[in-house]
Order: sequence, then C-alpha cells, then structure tokens
Amino acid sequence: MDYRFQWCLSLCTGDFPVAAYAELCARIPQSTPFNHLGWLRAAERALAPGQTLQVLLAWAGTELHLCLPLIRVRESRFGLGWKVLRHLGYPLSDRLVLLSRLDAEGQRQALAAIRRRLPHALLQLHELVTAPGQDALLAQWADHSCFAEQRLSCRVPVHGISEQDRLEPSGDVRYKLRRARKRTAACGAEVRRLVPDGASIGPLLAAIAEVEQVSWKGEQGVGIFSGARRRQWMEEALGALAEAGLVRVVLLEHQGRCISYRLGLLQDGRLYDYNLAFLPEYAELGSGRLLLDEWIRWGLEEGWQYVDASRVSLSGSSHQLHERMTGAVEQWRWSLYSWRPSGILLGLAYQLWLGIKARRQARQNTHAADGERPCPVE
Repeated sequence: MDYRFQWCLSLCTGDFPVAAYAELCARIPQSTPFNHLGWLRAAERALAPGQTLQVLLAWAGTELHLCLPLIRVRESRFGLGWKVLRHLGYPLSDRLVLLSRLDAEGQRQALAAIRRRLPHALLQLHELVTAPGQDALLAQWADHSCFAEQRLSCRVPVHGISEQDRLEPSGDVRYKLRRARKRTAACGAEVRRLVPDGASIGPLLAAIAEVEQVSWKGEQGVGIFSGARRRQWMEEALGALAEAGLVRVVLLEHQGRCISYRLGLLQDGRLYDYNLAFLPEYAELGSGRLLLDEWIRWGLEEGWQYVDASRVSLSGSSHQLHERMTGAVEQWRWSLYSWRPSGILLGLAYQLWLGIKARRQARQNTHAADGERPCPVE
C-alpha cells in the first residue's frame, strides 16, 4: 500500500485531523483512554522545558493509518546525555496501544522517517499492549535496530464481571469486606457514585486532590496531582475525558467530607481503576477494598465487562484487585537503540550493565544459599 507521511508539531492546532484520529482509534479496539485525544493534548500542554513534540501521521488516501506523537528529551545515563524519544504521555499514561494500521513496508518507512526527522540514540515505548499483528511490526523495528529489548513492565490484574459477583466473595476477602462495611457504618461514612461532566469535574478534582495531597502519595510526591505540572495535566486531561463521559468516581464521605476515593476511566465496558487515595486518619476503615467492591457492583448494574487495575508494579504489587482477579493484561516496554554512534554506544553500555547486574545477582543468590546451609556438626 502507498502511504503519505506527514509531520506536525502539535495536536492542539486547528488543522490537526481530529475526525480522522477518532476514526483510527475506533478501528483499533485495544485503544485506551490514554490514547484519547483530550488526554494527549493535556499531556502536550504539560511538557517540561526541554521537551519537544513531533507527531508522525501516515495516510492511505484520505484515511489515517498512523498517529505517533513522540516527545524528544535529553536524558542522562551512565554519566552522559543522550537523545531519547518517548510516546507522548509518559510517565502518567498507564496503558497505550500503538495507533498504527500500517503494513510491514509502511512500518519500515515509518521508522526510517522517524530516524531522518528525529535523530536519536533510543526510542522507548512504555506500557504498550499490542493490537493483532503489531507484535510482528514492532519486531521489525527491533530487527532494524542495533540492539532492542522487549521487557515485561506490568502484568495487570483484571476482574471479569459476572453474575457470580451478585454473591459475596469467598474466603479472606469476604471477612475483610464485612469488617470494612461494619467500621464504615459505625463512623457514619457513606459511599457515593459520581459520573462527573465538564461542569462538575473541576470541584471534584479539587476535593480528591486534597485527599491525595495529605496521603502517602502526596507526602512522597508521587501522586498524579503532585506538582504544578502534573496537576495541570490531570485537571485538563480528566476534564476532557469527563466531557466525553469516560470518568467514574466512587467516594467514601464522612459528614460531607471526602475521606477516600477511587478514580476510574470507563471505555468500551472496561473500567480502568486509575487512582485512589485516603486520609491517613481513616486508614483502619479498609476503604480501598470497599470502594473496589463498589466498582464491581456498579459494573453489574450497568453492564460493564471488566474492572482493570490499569497498572501495577511488576513485583510486589499490593493492588487489592489481585484478590479477585480472573485474568491479566501484559504491558510491555520496547527499547530500540538506533544505528547512530550514540545509539550503538548506549546499547553496548546497557548490555554491559545487564551483564554486571546478572553476575551480581548470581553472587547474591549464591551467598544467600550458603547462608541457609546448616553448619556441620563436629
């Protein structure tokens, strides 16, 4: 197929092909709320100094077959600065699909266009799930790199909603939920469901941002509202998604005050459990598990298919959906090192570091095994 490639410098200008972008998303069922144009436009407006955006479009006639918004940054690794390309939205987009319907030749042409326009050492795409056939296309990019790595970054627990959820869960979860309900009723707190729109989302975000600010996430500066730039991004992005009807919130309120919340994004029957926080003084209530159960009950009533944890740590995850998961979604990080001298050098340095790390881990495992051996009896 013959493609026409086009570069643009912004998603926010009036000449960006909004309708064609929406049609492209609709043709790729794996697209997520983090591919939504409103989310990405907010991410663009929140770019840090030194970050620049370039958007690669590919057309087949009047139909859009590719939209790849890339931010170019200079990052320090191994004591040196390197030019790195990332998908717009990093690091707050929990899951993305590559919006590409290119064939193999088109994908090769796209990579060549990126390397001509944006010389770089590393192209890194985080939290990717792939549409059918895209693994092969990304593998083609890997074949045209001096070094490439596909690494599992996340295995997300998912709960498939079914009629079984009308019954109480079994085992330890049942006990914990009953205890949470009892403690919540004792203090007079109540659960509320909210579907904010463009007018009501602002005050709601202000209220939940206050909760996050005094939670451990706020204290450690890792929350989605931490810092002026992140807060601007979230307010604009979630405002756009609320206008599109994609935002859901479950709150636990005490005397009219929000003491705990879960924020979710609903698309195509899948609720992405994006963020939660609670006031430290109410930690003993067990509100997180209670509100997660409320997601499932809400989904039963409205015909949702899944509650999805959106993103968790690869190891040591404490997300409560693990207790009720019926499946999982794998998210991947693709790292593609270019054939430029900087890419070759960075790729070699990374492989050397991997080797050193593996040997160090092997020694630690050996020492740990030696420590567990019983002492000889004399």
